[in-house]
Amino acid sequence: MLYVEVTIDKKKKLPAGVASALAVELNKRLQRKFPDVEATVRLAGGDGLSVRGSSTADREVIEGMLQETWESADDWFQV
Repeated sequence: MLYVEVTIDKKKKLPAGVASALAVELNKRLQRKFPDVEATVRLAGGDGLSVRGSSTADREVIEGMLQETWESADDWFQV
């Protein structure tokens, strides 16, 4: 099993529901390449990414997918 945890700094002024919407979209995208992934997104004291159960190469792919997902928020997040 592959575990991905994304933390977003709770001091950022983000719309309500963005963390849960990001979790849904990120899981959808990650599961295309990693069928056994479980991704969570939560607000915390700072931004971060934790990946367990993968290789360094997989982590780099996951980082790229997270970046693409975040940058395309206009496509999947509705206020």
